[in-house]
Amino acid sequence: MTDIIKLTAAEIAEKIASGELTAVQVTEAHLARIEAVDEKVHAFLHVDREGALAQAREVDAKRERGEKLGPLAGVPLALKDIFTTKGVPTTVGSKILEGWIPPYDATLTRRLKDADVVILGKTNMDEFAMGSSTENSAYGPTGNPWDLTKIPGGSGGGSSAALAAYEAPLAIGTDTGGSIRQPAAVTGTVGVKPTYGAVSRYGMVAFSSSLDQGGPCARTVLDAALLHEVIAGHDPLDSTSVDAPVPPVVEAARNGSVQGMRVGVVKQFRGEGYQAGVLQRFDESVELLKELGAEIVELDCPSFDLALAAYYLIAPSECSSNLARFDGLRYGLRTGDDGTRSAEDVTALTREAGFGAEVKRRVMLGTYALSSGYYDAYYGSAQKVRTLISRDFDAAFEQVDVIVSPTTPTTAFAIGERVDDPMAMYLADLCTIPTNLAGNAAMSLPCGLAPEDGLPVGLQIIAPAMKDDRLYKVGAAVEAAFTERWGHRLLEEAPSL
Repeated sequence: MTDIIKLTAAEIAEKIASGELTAVQVTEAHLARIEAVDEKVHAFLHVDREGALAQAREVDAKRERGEKLGPLAGVPLALKDIFTTKGVPTTVGSKILEGWIPPYDATLTRRLKDADVVILGKTNMDEFAMGSSTENSAYGPTGNPWDLTKIPGGSGGGSSAALAAYEAPLAIGTDTGGSIRQPAAVTGTVGVKPTYGAVSRYGMVAFSSSLDQGGPCARTVLDAALLHEVIAGHDPLDSTSVDAPVPPVVEAARNGSVQGMRVGVVKQFRGEGYQAGVLQRFDESVELLKELGAEIVELDCPSFDLALAAYYLIAPSECSSNLARFDGLRYGLRTGDDGTRSAEDVTALTREAGFGAEVKRRVMLGTYALSSGYYDAYYGSAQKVRTLISRDFDAAFEQVDVIVSPTTPTTAFAIGERVDDPMAMYLADLCTIPTNLAGNAAMSLPCGLAPEDGLPVGLQIIAPAMKDDRLYKVGAAVEAAFTERWGHRLLEEAPSL
């Protein structure tokens, strides 16, 4: 089992296609790993053992029949519990959807199934994707496999922890303000936020519709690229879906190079609040890029300093609108309906019981920001800042091919450390939020361990919209150079569970 779970997704797919391994063997190995360690990690909210084995048996039957298998056929995957999955519970980490069984698949879920990817189950997350630590889940926090007393990031901490704990070689996350990249950074894994609209949002429970984006999570850059290619592409069911070819991400990941590229370093992405070890590893990464043949260009993007404030007006405003549908009348939890109360009373009691503290906080903030007399002062002003941030990115990408920064200002903090300090929690997304506001593509990949605490540090790479292949080209080059320098992949240093 140990040998199988340590393989990359690309290696697993190759061994299944050649007949060296069966999809059932691979699936059983990962299910056994989940059974062995997930009581400690709590990466999964629901393990679909029978469904996963049925998918695996179908892959093996196709190979026996001589049918052509896709590049990830038979590879297991952990799916964030925000994508509807027919016949499988989808809770979004919330009590308000506890026990809800969707009657349909999200487009992303369907594409995974069509590609014969084996879905192991649904992973833990901050409720409605609101958080940076997975502590806002109604079903309890997830631990970071590097140190189970630390957070695995959020909102997609379940997916990142499943990768780091070798419970799955692939995972899916969503990124509204950094919820793929920040978990990747603190768990020593790879996470990609594709260009906004590049991956369908149909069937993805909405938090903030103009910011939400599903994307791939993996342990290597190539694995992330292979998964990216499966889930991306135009979807007529999603009005925000980009009708354009998927960039050649797999080709870029197989041919990583930064030779002759211009790489930008933004001065706003460092300073007060940044951990010394994070900046040390980032500076080493910049030096590595120089050694690999890149030209480093200093950039000034003044509006980035306003990104956090703008985000925490735009995202709550959109969430207050999106979550209005959870009223206790149509689906999900219903509380207080004893025949004596009005619909309004039932709705109020249902939301009181079904929503957690962070969701309530953001709904109230958003409702206030959108209210009569305050709309222009708050939401309208935040949208103007969003335009300034996009313009800063446009100006930067006239000078450089990609931008690099630390993914997060600090390494993983202790579970419970920031629960009572929302502002400290929000600062975890300081480096990732500008990309969501502009709709660009970005990746986080490991760049070493912080000397103070021995925990992973992430390097963020940002590319212009629909130039996602640049992420993989640069990421693969950096990954190869670091792997050669360390003599192994970073995750191989992670403490054994």
